[in-house]
Amino acid sequence: MRMYDIIEKKRDSKKLNYKELQFFVTGICNKTIPDYQTTAFLMAAYLNGFDEEETYQLCELMANSGDVMVFHEQLKTADKHSTGGVGDKTSLIVGPVVAANGLTLAKMSGRGLGYTGGTIDKLESIPGFNATLSLKQFKEIYKKSNLCITGQTGNMVPADKILYGLRDVTATVDNIPLIATSIMSKKLAAGAKNIVLDVKTGNGAFMSTIKAAEALATKMVEIGANNNRNVSALITNMNYPLGYNIGNSLEVIEAIELLKGNIKGHLYDVSINLAGELIHLATNEDREQCIEKAIKSIENGSALEKLKEMIVNQGGDIRIIDDYSLFKQAKYTFEIKAEKSGYITDIKAKSIGKLSMMLGAGRETKTSIIDMSAGIVLKKQVGDYLNEKEVIAMLYSDKKNVKDIIDTFTDIFIIRDKKAKPYKIVIGRITKDKVIYF
Repeated sequence: MRMYDIIEKKRDSKKLNYKELQFFVTGICNKTIPDYQTTAFLMAAYLNGFDEEETYQLCELMANSGDVMVFHEQLKTADKHSTGGVGDKTSLIVGPVVAANGLTLAKMSGRGLGYTGGTIDKLESIPGFNATLSLKQFKEIYKKSNLCITGQTGNMVPADKILYGLRDVTATVDNIPLIATSIMSKKLAAGAKNIVLDVKTGNGAFMSTIKAAEALATKMVEIGANNNRNVSALITNMNYPLGYNIGNSLEVIEAIELLKGNIKGHLYDVSINLAGELIHLATNEDREQCIEKAIKSIENGSALEKLKEMIVNQGGDIRIIDDYSLFKQAKYTFEIKAEKSGYITDIKAKSIGKLSMMLGAGRETKTSIIDMSAGIVLKKQVGDYLNEKEVIAMLYSDKKNVKDIIDTFTDIFIIRDKKAKPYKIVIGRITKDKVIYF
């Protein structure tokens, strides 16, 4: 069997059999298939897709390409995944909230893809935080405390590690079978019984339409159900950034402020819905009551205490909870001012994400080094009123010359005389049995 023939077959829109997919997964893991052939295969798959059987088989092969976690059956194990968005720091909130409610969230997270930030990059902005745990360390921490977030551990899902990095730099990210197999292979290998998927839709998401988001969510829920997991998905809005801070350390700060009870709004709404959904899956209690439990754990401070526990257990400097100056500080700051008065009716989330990446907060190439201090802090959100010359955003970067970024920024805020009808934040919910739109 040759990789050349497999690439040719998928290029010609022909179905691959199990042995061919197995040859591909085995070959990328043992390095007998070079990157240039892997990227050719990814582009062929991106253009021509996989059918249902190919998708399930590829996901299973990827999940079993390395170590697989097995948890004690008595644990209420939970996991959560977002398909990526601008300013999405919900894992930093949902994890502590569900842990405060008795669930065990021992989670493997990814790094940033393009303009969307990764949870591991954000956590590594905390001085000393270890997000590259060995499998032994990972187990020790989640048994000691019921919250641990790490990168893909040891030899777990090595096939996805290879494909994940190559997709980012070959324009093959936003493809439903490739996304579904990447996400669910990690979820299956990570071993959690209860999984909630946050599928973003809008101009700042990979799935720009609700229809595409529903298709991806449905595919992932099906994969989970076929593997005996409790899985549901929420379709959430990414037409504008989630929260006010975009960039690694900036997003950690915003998550801390929310857990301190100082932030409400759409980041809060998405977070408590995701946390409530996970509690519901693990306990089978009424979903609305589970959302109330999520809210209470923020109000009584128990979720913040869980975040502190995780930071300490993974070697981070706990002082950052109250002293944000301990994060790396950007060399330069820049103010963006409104050119006219009016209501903000829209913010182009994808453009914000790309500009944040250009400031240094994301990866433009596979080997790019992230500036943990870089990013954008919005001073206003959709629905707010602006006065001419009022500061609407602050830019942070170690780059001195960002004139092109500043000039572009003025086109990102849509300002009109009348207030627009607000977007729905949580748009729909998908389970193995039904699709509900709110």
